[in-house]
Amino acid sequence: MMRRPVVAGQFYPSSRDVLCSTIEAFFSKWGEGEGEAKVVIAPHAGYMFSGETAGKTFAAARIPKRCIVIGPNHTGFGARAALFAAGSWYTPLGEVMIDEGLASSLIKETPLVSDDSTAHLREHSIEVEIPFLQTKRPEVSILPLCLKYLTKEECQVIGEAIARVVNGAGDVLIVVSTDMNHYESEEITNKKDGYAIEKILSLDPEGLLRVCEEKDISMCGVIPTAVALHAARKLGAKEARLIEHTTSGRVNKDFDSVVGYAGFVIK
Repeated sequence: MMRRPVVAGQFYPSSRDVLCSTIEAFFSKWGEGEGEAKVVIAPHAGYMFSGETAGKTFAAARIPKRCIVIGPNHTGFGARAALFAAGSWYTPLGEVMIDEGLASSLIKETPLVSDDSTAHLREHSIEVEIPFLQTKRPEVSILPLCLKYLTKEECQVIGEAIARVVNGAGDVLIVVSTDMNHYESEEITNKKDGYAIEKILSLDPEGLLRVCEEKDISMCGVIPTAVALHAARKLGAKEARLIEHTTSGRVNKDFDSVVGYAGFVIK
């Protein structure tokens, strides 16, 4: 099946030309060259709020032809770990094929993941990342994985299964979609996000899950991030780099209720 976009014209432009120019403008704000990466972590709000941070982050990494894109499940539909395992996704930039080989391999590696497209049909967290990948690598294929709540043990099992799939497949980038703390003051959000950022930079998935619970950090993609950190460690990652951290207050000047956005490259 072909998945049609559900937030084009809302979270990002629905016009191909406008979307292209918007993303290229975001990329141009990154002044350094791209580097090798095992994992990219980027925000998924409307582009007017988080697009610049996402653009800088994707601009900092080389995008290969195959990407596993992991996002949180905001809608509640579908399995706890749901793969969109066959067909394609469509955005204003064109059609993106699902990497059915990666899907088959991951399903064989762990029974925790399911072939379940229903989790993806109304979910925005993965969709908003795809145009960035298409712009840098027009021939990219993707494997979307949408996650609900998982235990810390399940995060490790799925993360290490992804690492085995990547090891067997060659040049594959793991992309994580997450925003940071939600709807508190900028002062509180900066403090809470700082705790989470520290754990990501330390490549510490268990610590990230723990600090988000203990400090009440409403990071919507904490589960996808923990899964990816487990994968990164298994793949031999040595370094995580914070590309940018900001909040929605930068745009709307409402500093009493902000959402935090951060971008990372892990290599």
